[in-house]
Amino acid sequence: MERFTTHTGTCVAIGLANIDTDQIIPKQFLKRIERTGYGEFLFYDWRFDAQGNENPDFVLNDPRYNDASILVAGANFGCGSSREHAPWSLLDHGFRVVIAPSFADIFYNNCLKTGILPVVLDEESVNALIKTIDSEPNYTLTVDLENQSLTGSDGYRREFQIDPFRKYCLFNGLDDIGLTLLHDSSITEFEEKRREQLPFIVA
Repeated sequence: MERFTTHTGTCVAIGLANIDTDQIIPKQFLKRIERTGYGEFLFYDWRFDAQGNENPDFVLNDPRYNDASILVAGANFGCGSSREHAPWSLLDHGFRVVIAPSFADIFYNNCLKTGILPVVLDEESVNALIKTIDSEPNYTLTVDLENQSLTGSDGYRREFQIDPFRKYCLFNGLDDIGLTLLHDSSITEFEEKRREQLPFIVA
């Protein structure tokens, strides 16, 4: 997992509440066995019509947001099914940060295990941010995980909270596998002793 320290990026806003994981990555695209390649299907039913043509009214089809890497959305983002493909598709599309007043719990944790930083801010701050982004398409934020702060190109500044353990993992690029590998020598030592005690076990 790529570590997250600080990130400066262009923002894009989808100011809707209760955006569920089936809107983030529709179910028909969940047949892949890789963790990559989902970005082109992100928000597919909003980005394209039934014939596969781009919807010009959807914000992610606006060329001004082609390089957006910070998504600001409404409350309860990522609700619905627990599919981890949702944060995979966001990351594959280029997003490193999602800001919202609240997140579905499973989606929030899946983001952290994927390398995306989900930032919870109060609804008033999020709404103000959305208004600014809508009026300034090139609006950027700098997200500092170590200091748990957001700084806007207009001087906007907010602090956010994050669980210390999750912060440690994201800051060091450690997913569940990475955390396990930190104990590789202890695991190897345990397995060697186990084979000595139980010689009939085949390695």
